[in-house]
Parts: sequence; structure tokens; C-alpha cells
Amino acid sequence: MKASPARHPGRCLLRRIRTAGSDDEVTVGHRLSAKLWNTRAETSADIPTIRGINLAAFSTPAEADLVDSLRADSTAWIKGLSLVAADETGHLVGHALLTRCHIDTTPALCLAPSAVRPEQQRTGAGTAAVRAALAAARSLGERHVVVLGHPAYYPRFGFTRASNHGIGLTIDVPDDALMALSLDAGHPLPSGTVRYAAAFGI
Repeated sequence: MKASPARHPGRCLLRRIRTAGSDDEVTVGHRLSAKLWNTRAETSADIPTIRGINLAAFSTPAEADLVDSLRADSTAWIKGLSLVAADETGHLVGHALLTRCHIDTTPALCLAPSAVRPEQQRTGAGTAAVRAALAAARSLGERHVVVLGHPAYYPRFGFTRASNHGIGLTIDVPDDALMALSLDAGHPLPSGTVRYAAAFGI
């Protein structure tokens, strides 16, 4: 039996397709500032601040709860793939997370959530965090990433429509909202159905 959206924070991904999201998705068509951001992997000391970023960035605690649930899931969490963006003073303002999923039986990564404090949106902090997360994944030898999000935002990172590669979900979403990226040119994207970590409820 399928669980209700209220009990599964991962259903927030579907809501984000219909909204602009919390990070630089809202800057599509606008010039970002030239501000530079320092990015790094999260530490244990960052956990409360990361939760605060997600609480501030979204209208409900679903995304913040999702991050906490994924961190507690040893089958989903991969050390070094929760990235933060900090300003010149070291203040954390952005976060991007990659966790384990599968495309049928092939290991892949899911990009979700990504968040930026409201007062620092449209500054490139979200883009910096996502780029850092993808670079970290590539350095770990990961090959494939999927994202369910705004189709005008994620192509800047190299994501393309997942259906073009025979990739789909078990739920109905707009075709252009599910996107995929190969991190290794020698390993093309596989076809199949995306299987998320349990916390997503999909």
C-alpha cells in the first residue's frame, strides 16, 4: 500500500516541479552575481546548520526531514557527497546532497535536495554547491546521477531528459522534470526505472 505524501518527505520533490524551488532555480533568465563561494563536504558540526538552511529555504520541514532521514540510512548515505557552500566568513548558506539510488540494478546517485538561504538566493550559491557535489561524486568513481526538478535549471550541469535514455519512474511526473547525467563518458546512462532510497517514499 502506498503511503500518504504527508508521511513521506520525498514527495516534496513532486511539489518542487511545480514551484521554483529554493536555490538558483529562481534565477533562470537572470544574471547571477559575481560572488564567489567556498564549497566543501559537510562535517558533523554542520548538521544543525544544514537543517536550518533547508528549513529556511522551503515552506515546510519536509526537505530538512528528508536530509536527516537519508543521513541515518547507511544504504543511501555516501560520505563526502553532502556539500555546503559558504561565504568569505565561513557562514554556510547553501547545501546540495547526493545519495544512493539505482536505475534498475545499476547504482546511481540522486541529487536532492539542494537549498540556499532565502537572503542568499540568486547569488550562485546553489550552483556552486551542486557543481561541487557532482565533482565529488566523479572523484569517487560514481557514474550516473538523476534529478527530479526544474527543467530550465539543471541542464546547466549537463543533465538531459531521462526519458531520452529510457529512464523512468514508478509515478507520473512531467517528462521534462526527470533528468539524468553521466559522470563518465565511458559509461553511458543505463535504461530502467529509478529506485530511490526508502526515505523518498517513491
